[in-house]
Amino acid sequence: MRPLFVVNNFGQFNHLILRMLRDLEIDAKMIPNTTPPEEVAGECRGIILGGGPDISRVGNAPRYVGLEIPVLGICLGLHVIAATKGGTVAKGASGGYGAVRVEIVDHDDILAGYPDTISVWASHADEVSAVPEGFSLLARSSICGAEAIADPAHRIYGIQWHPEVSHTVDGRRVYENFDAICRDFA
Repeated sequence: MRPLFVVNNFGQFNHLILRMLRDLEIDAKMIPNTTPPEEVAGECRGIILGGGPDISRVGNAPRYVGLEIPVLGICLGLHVIAATKGGTVAKGASGGYGAVRVEIVDHDDILAGYPDTISVWASHADEVSAVPEGFSLLARSSICGAEAIADPAHRIYGIQWHPEVSHTVDGRRVYENFDAICRDFA
């Protein structure tokens, strides 16, 4: 079975995504965001767009969203998805990292198994301010109206928080769910 690719967008937690996947015995490989899309398409069964400091440094990440393979965006990865698909990303009212209580409004396949409210670790320096057409809202919080979005028909998911850090309760479940989605795709 082909691995999942973790796209390195220069975020401080990208190595933790890879570590969590390995701890879950999910085959994964980190790739630079400069990897040509044609090299990505046939080599993996799903893409995780990692976080990073700035949308101007995402390289080819927007092009990976259109490869017709499952995509999960984490923080900046969510912003890449939203911007690529016609949504809007803007400065958040509450920047910096911190604990956030997130309300799950749709227990879609990426958030399957979670309770209605979870505690997560997130940065809201930037956030999705307008959800792209065709996407559904999966989660929100008191400081961000779009904590998680999805286009399940195209297997594209994005979350604002970092499931790979210990401050996020039961974060592994997001990656287990994404692995199951990718196994169904492969």
